[in-house]
Amino acid sequence: MTNPKIRIISDELLSNNWYILKKYVYEYLKNDGKTEIQHREVYDRGNGATILLYDKKEKNVILIRQFRMPTYLNGNETGMVIEACAGLLEKENAEECIRRESEEETGYKVNEVRKIFEAYMSPGSVTEIIHFFVAEYSKEMKVNEGGGLASEHENIEVLEIPFAKALQMIETGEIRDAKTIMLLQYAQINRLLE
Repeated sequence: MTNPKIRIISDELLSNNWYILKKYVYEYLKNDGKTEIQHREVYDRGNGATILLYDKKEKNVILIRQFRMPTYLNGNETGMVIEACAGLLEKENAEECIRRESEEETGYKVNEVRKIFEAYMSPGSVTEIIHFFVAEYSKEMKVNEGGGLASEHENIEVLEIPFAKALQMIETGEIRDAKTIMLLQYAQINRLLE
């Protein structure tokens, strides 16, 4: 934190329940030379990784479906979300994390993963950076049924979807998860399934 235009005055812990929520008060030097005191709540849940598994030969992708309470509270009638496999880094690097999550959630043990970029997903209130990966998969890589870990209370349905249909599902609103849309559009732009 080296921006000379920002001076943190105070931080107050609001919650340390599931992750950390703090309220920051800081002084901000604006472009017109005036300073302004601002207040922001910041949610720190750590960083994560996500991956699009794709079968170039069959032109399919592996996605998952699971219940997401925040979407349920914000108009998603069932609360079920179709999304790319993802997880939080647990004292490991992003590549190790996404290999582990792929096997736990989808049942596929991928050989080679390729990092394509990283992004802040909600920079106005959440500190999290997501590391984005892609990897080819084949039927031979399936080592279990997936579905997540019972110890993490995961109840995940694994979906194998034709790539063309997954793109249509963005248009119809069946896929509304930002990281998944970004990965599918990356695959389309870079012609991963051609």
